[in-house]
Amino acid sequence: MPTALTAESKNAQPNMKLGRLLIVEDEDLIRDTIALTLSEEGYEVLTAADGRSALELIQNATGKSNHSSSRFPNPPDSTKLDLIILDLMLPYINGLDLCRLVRREGNSIPILMLSAKGTETDRVVGLEVGADDYLTKPFGMRELVARCRALLRRHQQFQTSGQAPTLKFQDITVFSQECRVTVRGEEVNFSPKEFKLLELFISHTKRVWSRDQLLEKIWGPDFIGDSKTVDVHIRWLREKLEVDPSNPEYLVTVRGFGYRFG
Repeated sequence: MPTALTAESKNAQPNMKLGRLLIVEDEDLIRDTIALTLSEEGYEVLTAADGRSALELIQNATGKSNHSSSRFPNPPDSTKLDLIILDLMLPYINGLDLCRLVRREGNSIPILMLSAKGTETDRVVGLEVGADDYLTKPFGMRELVARCRALLRRHQQFQTSGQAPTLKFQDITVFSQECRVTVRGEEVNFSPKEFKLLELFISHTKRVWSRDQLLEKIWGPDFIGDSKTVDVHIRWLREKLEVDPSNPEYLVTVRGFGYRFG
């Protein structure tokens, strides 16, 4: 039987906490090691051993649960989580499906996906369903901590960047403060990285951006990955913006240089 959710904070120091993190991992040793490492770094740590319990905790923490659960007699005292560390292979609801469900509810919380599957295809799929970063097992704790810090820092910078309330280009409208986009009058769901890319493009129409520039702007200087991540997100943006994604009108490739919007 999978281990039930443990929603305790491990060695949390409320007056010094750097953020509240949720670790979703079914292997006890890995989960406990990550939890101990991050709590010693000053984070408040919650843990879940399966996808169903994790989803319930997320919904309770964000106030989106439709019912009270006996599993949480003392729900978290904060209304938000700051980061989810999510294993790919989980009981009940796997990591990919859990990521999709979180993004479908409009939650932009950063997600670091963990997996023993390290092929390019696996990383691309993880990013496409809404993960912000992907770390292949086995990994070092120092790298995990560095990635968590980078994700939290970028998310905080985005929240305080002071973007204009509304951006518009032809029949695309971006409501920055609401994290909402309409395309040809219909509301379309975007992952956090897609949304940030679209904001950047629509704020600088006609400008050509190289892959490295986009990585620097959206993923940050300490992103550990390659430029294929940009290509994946561009393809997904086109599928949501273009009438014919194979012949884009908005988001075009400038061969040898990068991408241009408009």
